[in-house]
Amino acid sequence: MTIEITFAGADREVTGSCHLVHMDGRTVMLDCGMFQGRRAETNEKNATLPAPIESLNAVVLSHAHIDHSGRLPFLAARGYRNRIWATAATHDLCIPMLADSGHIQEQDAAFLQRHGRAAAPPLYTMEDAKRATDLMTGVLYDTPFDVIPGFRANYVDAGHILGSASVILDCQDGQRTRRIVFSGDIGRPGMSIIRDPVPPAGAHVVIMESTYGDRDHGPLEASREELGRVVRETAARGGKVLIPAFAVGRTQELLYDLRTLQLANQVPMIPIYVDSPLAIDITAVFRAHPEIFDSQEALIRSAEHFLDFPGLNFTRSVDESKALNTLRTPAIIIAASGMAESGRILHHLKNGAGDPRNAILIVGFQAEGTLGRRISEQQKTITVLGEEIPLRARVEILPGYSAHADRTGLHAWISAVRAKSPALEQVFLVHGEPPAQDSFAALLAQDGLRVSAPARGTRVTL
Repeated sequence: MTIEITFAGADREVTGSCHLVHMDGRTVMLDCGMFQGRRAETNEKNATLPAPIESLNAVVLSHAHIDHSGRLPFLAARGYRNRIWATAATHDLCIPMLADSGHIQEQDAAFLQRHGRAAAPPLYTMEDAKRATDLMTGVLYDTPFDVIPGFRANYVDAGHILGSASVILDCQDGQRTRRIVFSGDIGRPGMSIIRDPVPPAGAHVVIMESTYGDRDHGPLEASREELGRVVRETAARGGKVLIPAFAVGRTQELLYDLRTLQLANQVPMIPIYVDSPLAIDITAVFRAHPEIFDSQEALIRSAEHFLDFPGLNFTRSVDESKALNTLRTPAIIIAASGMAESGRILHHLKNGAGDPRNAILIVGFQAEGTLGRRISEQQKTITVLGEEIPLRARVEILPGYSAHADRTGLHAWISAVRAKSPALEQVFLVHGEPPAQDSFAALLAQDGLRVSAPARGTRVTL
């Protein structure tokens, strides 16, 4: 039995997750994510198919984040009509998320054309996004399913975002089976709302994320305390807290913590605005899936409405969003996108980044080349919507809010997999920048593991 893996995205970088598993002329794709970063570079990558459409027999999706799911509509636009597997919650999240991605691309192309600038056609449209989600089949955790003949899969909770999963893929040829474990994005034990990650067993090969392979986060409790400090100090200055946040996961975690701080009288009762139609739709999906919340969390046990409480406002319309720029009193504004590459956060940054009373709160990983990275580096000026803006707002970075496991968490996860996988042969590191991957690879090599971090386009035979 010959099995090959082609690494087609998120290799020596953290976006564009895509890996192909080949056996006996059949190919299963693990994720089909969008590359994010500098526009010229990512446009070319995103418009390049990882394999001919006719060679792809199925897609198995780990979770809904756009850097893992965002090119599925591109496949559909190019004629892909086979099945896309996902957890039930991931399927529900992808419906608004992929439609929003298509809408943004249509809007961006139209904006550039209106302003006489060269514009490539959108990678895909909202209609293509619907085609993709119509191809999805949602399955439950811990429920084995036949992907295609010869490939059987199972999802276990990855503890990263709602519905996120590690993929157990059994490649079967007669009486022989080889198990590939694809970690997806590994979460952190103790996160609000989301359950802890489950390390799979019986792996022969592991494809593993390594985003924070060279550093550790602070304690989750410390992040909540820091959030409280930023809100108190900014409110005392009369400013606004501007938070670029992913619509799925991060926004809901922030609401959970802000409500916890309010109930403990640790922050002033200033208005909180979720200024993102997508985040509003995503929050509705969260409300629909309480069965996969972490029942050990205090607000969940108490049935406190952490997604609907006094002072929390959801601004769906453009007029409501624009009105936030005229606020003259303290407020918290949470808006997508999480790396400040698109969405309404850009308008708030354009209007608020130059005001020293305000705070810009960075609460997640910022990929190289993104506006969020430039803000986190505290560059003196930033370009927002084509305009140079002096960065005078206070920049606060709370790395502890990352939904990714840190170095210690990653090491604990792979150590647990190894303990339950006596025939483990190889670990391939993906979804990480070179410094993080090289540091983590050295740690795993010290443990006696055979480990590598393949470049994009690498094809290996198992």
